Amino acid sequence: MAVLRVKFTKTKRDKLAQVLWILNWISVVTGAILFSLGLFLKVELHKQGEVMAERDIQYVPNTLIAVGLIACAINFLGGKICYDCVDTTKFLRWKLIMLPYIICTFFFTFCVLVGALMCYCMHWELEESLNLGLTEAMRFYKDTDTPGRCFLKRTVDMLQMQFQCCGNNGYKDWFQIQWISNRYLDMSQKEVVDRIRSNVDGKFLLNGVPFSCCNINSPRPCIQQQITNNSAHFNYEHQTEELNLWMKGCRQALLEYYIHIMQSIGLTVLITWLFEVRKHKSELLSVLTGVRYLQTSLENVLRQGDPNSESDGWLLENSFMETARMNLNIIKSLGKGNQIDTATNGDPNINVPSTSKAHYGPDNVPPKQITEDS
Repeated sequence: MAVLRVKFTKTKRDKLAQVLWILNWISVVTGAILFSLGLFLKVELHKQGEVMAERDIQYVPNTLIAVGLIACAINFLGGKICYDCVDTTKFLRWKLIMLPYIICTFFFTFCVLVGALMCYCMHWELEESLNLGLTEAMRFYKDTDTPGRCFLKRTVDMLQMQFQCCGNNGYKDWFQIQWISNRYLDMSQKEVVDRIRSNVDGKFLLNGVPFSCCNINSPRPCIQQQITNNSAHFNYEHQTEELNLWMKGCRQALLEYYIHIMQSIGLTVLITWLFEVRKHKSELLSVLTGVRYLQTSLENVLRQGDPNSESDGWLLENSFMETARMNLNIIKSLGKGNQIDTATNGDPNINVPSTSKAHYGPDNVPPKQITEDS
């Protein structure tokens, strides 16, 4: 006995197919939004890729892009299926695809949730990538004549001016590295030579920072050299001159920038997921049950041979218990099919034809061929 049998006329079948078509196209738009958000995040991460270490931080935008594309493909296919189901002659080509389509739709909803959660779990990987990348970029800041590194000075300067930051963790990071190239050092000056010799690694370290660390809001001219030497400047106290240099480190500034982007994207994706969940709850009576009703009613139309006739549609052809018993018997039969027949002499290979060389006797000599006398 069929479960939840419903009588469908041709008009009702056409309206059901049209409603399902609209719901699928809403999901296509949702997939396009996910793809756009993932592409935007990938571009933003690529902009500062020169100051990021080679860490696996692209998995979030790549996941959003993949989920968006798959969602567009699945739901576009679903819309095409529902649109073609208005014509019973076109239904035959999609008959076997309806159930996989429903499964893929719910799997897509789970992937949307995973993408939203990853946006909130990317903090530590991004921070570590920025920490290592900025350290390397500052170390090669002076290598303006080295191929492959000559652009890093401009990159770091533009970064510090754009994000109003200085150094990795702060402006004092510049005190620990040589950021002036040797080609601009006058080795004839005793002060320069003594400073290099006084360093264990032979580096020319300065109590100063690049010009890009200067705060444009400072009320006095920027002090780049002798920053911690109060006596070197008139009316100067470096511990209170917070407006002279950018105090925030670039790692913190970039981290806050990207975290804000990812939280916004994560919130948007989460809202999208909640919309999909609510939609799929209603799809329990629309897409899931609707496609099933559409499928069974059209199959009955094909049996009747009249596309304009009324037909019955149902969720299950038999009762719940009969359907469960039938599926259980199928599983049992599959299990028996994988067993080895050991009924004869207890030999599991008794039914397997032998391909080895035949043994004719104890001396392995074939008997004499019997010929018929002429």
